[in-house]
Amino acid sequence: MPTRHTLSYCLLVLTSLFWSGNFVIARATHAAIAPMTLSFMRWTIALLILLPWVGPRAWAQRQMLRQHWRRIVLLGVLGVAGFNSFVYAGLQHTTAMNAVLLNSFIPVLIALIGWVFQRQALSRGSIAGIFCSFCGVILIISQADWQTLAALSINRGDLLVFCAVVCWAIYTVLLRGLPPTLDRLGLLMALVTVGWTVLAVPFAYEIAVQQHYTAINLPNILTFLYVGIFPSVLAYLFYNRGVADVGPARAGAFIHLMPAFGSVLAMLFLNEALHAYHAAGIALIFGGIYLNTRK
Repeated sequence: MPTRHTLSYCLLVLTSLFWSGNFVIARATHAAIAPMTLSFMRWTIALLILLPWVGPRAWAQRQMLRQHWRRIVLLGVLGVAGFNSFVYAGLQHTTAMNAVLLNSFIPVLIALIGWVFQRQALSRGSIAGIFCSFCGVILIISQADWQTLAALSINRGDLLVFCAVVCWAIYTVLLRGLPPTLDRLGLLMALVTVGWTVLAVPFAYEIAVQQHYTAINLPNILTFLYVGIFPSVLAYLFYNRGVADVGPARAGAFIHLMPAFGSVLAMLFLNEALHAYHAAGIALIFGGIYLNTRK
């Protein structure tokens, strides 16, 4: 890996770890916490954290933010409101296995969208890295049993998760179009504000019309705090920095780490066993990231 990008790569690894925890927690609490409530509370906490120390920076760059307001609104709708809401809603109806498998298509979609709409070239190393990482994902998801993979079925939850995948791929490509002089903390504040505003409508509908109430207890509060801090504030800041530094295709390749991290977290917190195919899949995923990020 290029030395000057080492920090960005480390931040992208942490991003995948935090987001993997988000998937595991969302699946573990899907019966206790309504999806739009989880999404709205997540970004409410993130907004409260960012407002005191990032709000002034966003206000200082309000002129530049205003110049790119259309792209920023679209990014907030896709990356903050859209992706998370589709994932949480999808995990109400599908298994974590199907969700993670669909999520692994994100780097492929990022590369394809960048190639089709922005004429971004794909090197042989990038193509080989994507293929290698995807093989690792398939190995983990199928548990080295191809009959398991063939038995996966598409249902309502899978379609919702796929909508989330499309949202994030477009978000990543559009993110690169913002000027590097735009303060990334101020940008994050703007994106969270847009996403939180959009989420207020389905959150209110979920409570007032669907009457899906969520109990206020310690486990649910801890869940809100985790999703509001780690996969929101920290992960988005790290990911935005990574995309700006190494580009959307290379940054998106790190999403392949999520099934690997998800397997380990599931073993630790959901009492799932670690098998040889986990280790083999993790090795392939890291090998693919190396091929995709080396000079």
